[in-house]
Amino acid sequence: MSGRGYVLYDVFTTDRLAGNPLAVMLDCDGLDTAAMQAIAREFNLSESVFVLPPEDPRHRARVRIFTPDYEMPFAGHPTVGTAIALAEQVGESAGIFVLEENIGPVRCAVSGGDSATFAEFDLARLPQPLKLEADPVAIGAALGLAPHEIGFENHVVSFWSAGVPYVTIPVADLAAAARIRLDNQVWSELAPRKSDWAFASPYVYCRETVNHDSAFHARMIVPGNPSYEDPATGSAAAAFAGAVMHFDAPTDGISQLWIEQGLEMGRPSRIRLELNVEAGKLASARIGGQAVKVGEGKLFV
Repeated sequence: MSGRGYVLYDVFTTDRLAGNPLAVMLDCDGLDTAAMQAIAREFNLSESVFVLPPEDPRHRARVRIFTPDYEMPFAGHPTVGTAIALAEQVGESAGIFVLEENIGPVRCAVSGGDSATFAEFDLARLPQPLKLEADPVAIGAALGLAPHEIGFENHVVSFWSAGVPYVTIPVADLAAAARIRLDNQVWSELAPRKSDWAFASPYVYCRETVNHDSAFHARMIVPGNPSYEDPATGSAAAAFAGAVMHFDAPTDGISQLWIEQGLEMGRPSRIRLELNVEAGKLASARIGGQAVKVGEGKLFV
């Protein structure tokens, strides 16, 4: 049995066994959707990627992204990790190419570094506000927080999507962020299931940070039975760009913000959010970070 090749990367970090782990299946010939879903369940990581020939020959690859339970239209750490994996597979130290995802074509740029390869991608869809159907106090209560711990400066709870919806929840400080505990039952009762909320996760953030060069500290909890915490969430950072634009109103030009995540769970991560603002509006945005290879092997399916 020759098996199908795969690689494992830790994404949004320069250190192995940190960041967000990712499996990338490189040999997917003959795999149908059901098989990909079963393999993603076997890896049991937050996401696994399946690399296929591109539909447009000008592009590098078609990629499909699966959680253990369902397929995603787009996700951040799989995009960064796959871009780096594909570049390193052919010995590229730098390059620009397009990955075809369910959300559409995603332009990626890869560059080598002293400690780990860096990749960034342009958002295929800029963040858009969604209707917030729940009371912010109730949202805080679902996370175990008191009303006075919700919000800072002019930041209030809001709801955004750049392909995947997130409820962005500002909290007072690191201490409040450290205390969050998601009550799945309460969360599921906050809004109708037949809405964007049905797929939304809470993205908690504060201005106080552990690392001096970080602009925000963040945590993201995936609801479910059981719920789990994600150590680095690029799609949430993409949605969060909408909150940054709305509340902080960055000036025209390019702003680069580092977001720290995963510290509470022992998987420290760093995500770079780049905003290109023109005439007071978000013209484009990019998510970037580094990744390191931690393993490779064959899957006999």
